[in-house]
Amino acid sequence: MKAVRFHATGGPDALVYEDVPDAVAGPGEILVKVEAVGLNFADVMRRRGDDYPEPSPTPFTLGAEVAGTVAAVGEGVTGFEVGTKVFATPGQGGYAQYVSVPATIVIPLPEGLSPVQATALVAHGLTAAFALRKAARLAEGESVLVEGAAGGLGAFTIQLAKLYGAGKVIAAASTQEKRTFAETLGADASVDYTAADWAERVRAVTGGRGADIVMETAGGRTTGQALDAMAPFGRMVFIGQASGEEAAIPASRLMVPNHTVTGFYIGAYLADPALVMATLTEIIGFVLSDKLTLHVGTVLPLSQAAEAHRLLEGRRTTGKVVLEPWS
Repeated sequence: MKAVRFHATGGPDALVYEDVPDAVAGPGEILVKVEAVGLNFADVMRRRGDDYPEPSPTPFTLGAEVAGTVAAVGEGVTGFEVGTKVFATPGQGGYAQYVSVPATIVIPLPEGLSPVQATALVAHGLTAAFALRKAARLAEGESVLVEGAAGGLGAFTIQLAKLYGAGKVIAAASTQEKRTFAETLGADASVDYTAADWAERVRAVTGGRGADIVMETAGGRTTGQALDAMAPFGRMVFIGQASGEEAAIPASRLMVPNHTVTGFYIGAYLADPALVMATLTEIIGFVLSDKLTLHVGTVLPLSQAAEAHRLLEGRRTTGKVVLEPWS
């Protein structure tokens, strides 16, 4: 079968489209014929060799979320038939035509949701939901600042924040096109977070108070500016560092305004199948009732994974980036 792996960390060209041994379904596993695999910025970080909570031993196959068809079931698996449309979050291995995953993380695909749409929903939808509700503890009427607002995660965060009762949602994005896109999703205001005074702009649109919650995805110097944009007793949820730069936050800076900085890693939440299923069911319900819009920005063949990484890493995408292994 075909897969995309990297044998050493590096730039997008480190990704190699090649033949690998066929995947098989072991005991308790399901073999999924992958029809769509969703990209996340974590893929870029692992490929580059950035600090990441889990190891990436080479040769390594990326791909944390897939959708497709059950190709085979392993010993002891019940409740799934060959041909059933499903999606799953294997964490790795999805950049391939087939992937074997534990049956416990496989969820039947609801009618009306395509494999491409499903990959746009799983990782980003769950990340946005858990970050807002569990990590940030969003309360009714609070304001939320969303960095990277035009990306796949940002698009979900804006919409779910409104559905969960946020008062004002401020979108931070680097171009006018992206800011306009974020506002069409429901953002009440937008700022250019490449501008030197963007924190003051956030304070201006929140009546001088600042944002109650900040979804921090850039890292580096942006983190310090985001702290300047926070309200007293504000909470920052540190989801990532797309800039590739570490953020240095002196503890003394947090004390007077009573700011809280919370780390977030979705892997810990995926270990709770009941929570994952309940949250996915809620999000899918929002989609099917037209309360939440899925935005798929770029769909490419698996063989063009390197190009997909260039687009994602270069911030040249809006919405979700998806690869199709059989295209």
